[in-house]
Amino acid sequence: MTEPTAGDTAPERTSQALRRVLNAESGPRVTVGSLFHNMGERAHSVLLILFALPNTLPGIPGTSAVMGVPLLYLTLQMALGRDPWLPGFITNRSLARETLATLMERGIPWIERGESYLHPRLTALASPRAERLIGILSVFLALSIMLPIPFGNMLPALAIILFALGLMEDDGAWVLGGLVTAIAALALVVFVLWALIKSAIFVLLGAFGWG
Repeated sequence: MTEPTAGDTAPERTSQALRRVLNAESGPRVTVGSLFHNMGERAHSVLLILFALPNTLPGIPGTSAVMGVPLLYLTLQMALGRDPWLPGFITNRSLARETLATLMERGIPWIERGESYLHPRLTALASPRAERLIGILSVFLALSIMLPIPFGNMLPALAIILFALGLMEDDGAWVLGGLVTAIAALALVVFVLWALIKSAIFVLLGAFGWG
């Protein structure tokens, strides 16, 4: 990676973009549309991180309900290779600025630590073609986040964050880390769903005296 010259400015890091967006909001509530429009040129990956982050931080109420559906829209657009866009019924949804500030205060330090290890490597895994494939996998991760599985949203959300950071910095090693996390997350979801289905079948058979 080439060093910036005296006349260049270094690209905005994810943590910087998140802090900038928070500082730009002054009202008691923040709409999804306002977050979307304040993100800038790296909106797609930064928005993925922003909407996935609440699912990795238990104890912040209300954020998953607001941010889960946008995450699904954004991953679908990544899979289709399209620019980020959100419909009005999503952009008009809002959450308390205090809740957003708490989310940022808890999540940004972890992102900053991760950023110190990000640099271009294994760039084929962060290419546009790879990004489409990552988008397809991320759609399933976003769907699994929306399932009512206790703590089942943490691993899928973490995988999406690793993917987004790796894509932004052309770091294929982080993309690989996201892939390993995604496989573990989806395996856990499949296991839980299969256990629930088996339990439901057992209950039904018992209710009809077929067990």
